[in-house]
This record gives sequence, structure tokens and C-alpha cells, in this order.
Amino acid sequence: QVQLVESGGGLVQAGGSLRLSCTASGRTFTSYGMGWFRQAPGKEREFVAAISRSGGSTYYADSVKGRFTISRDNPKNTVTLQMNSLKPEDTAVYYCAAAPYYYRDLRKYDYWGQGTQVTVSS
Repeated sequence: QVQLVESGGGLVQAGGSLRLSCTASGRTFTSYGMGWFRQAPGKEREFVAAISRSGGSTYYADSVKGRFTISRDNPKNTVTLQMNSLKPEDTAVYYCAAAPYYYRDLRKYDYWGQGTQVTVSS
């Protein structure tokens, strides 16, 4: 079992930045690839970014590539999503998740945080 807690969401104007963090507890953090997903009102949850267990490899959704950066600090059991040049369409609840590998497919993630709201005003 691993428990995930997100933080760092909030309200920001378009063009601004936010930094989301996810702290893990329980089993060894380095056993898990980590992902960030988001869900906007009335829409399905979608992939945002993922990072390998070592942090050496990453994936991004095309919609965030070049604007968002995922990273992890294994000694601190945290994964971070730095979000720059935010757009109103980035508004969603953002979730971090853990899986044995760093997948794009949310169905392959075993553990989820409770989510943190990000709102981007125009």
C-alpha cells in the first residue's frame, strides 16, 4: 500500500505558474512509477505526465509538452509537477498516481491521491 497526498493547487491567471507536489508514504517510493492526471468538469480523467522510478525518463501529454515539467525527489518521497504558461483549459482537478511502471494509461495505476483543484482564469 502507498498513500498519496497532493498539494499546491489554487487559482492563477492565464500565463501564470503553479507547482503541484505529491508526497507518498507507505511502501518504498522507488518501487513506483508516478503519474499526474487531471479531470475537468464533465470530462474524463486524462493523462498529463509520468516519470520513471529513477526519474530518468518522462512522458507528457501533447497538450502540456513544453509547459509542464514532472520531476521526483526519491529521498523525500515526492513527485512534482511544475506548470508554466497556464491556460484556462488547464483548469481541472489534478491527481497523482502510482504504478509499477510509468504508464500513460490511467487504468494501470494502482494508487491515487485525493486530488487538488487548479483553476486558471482568463
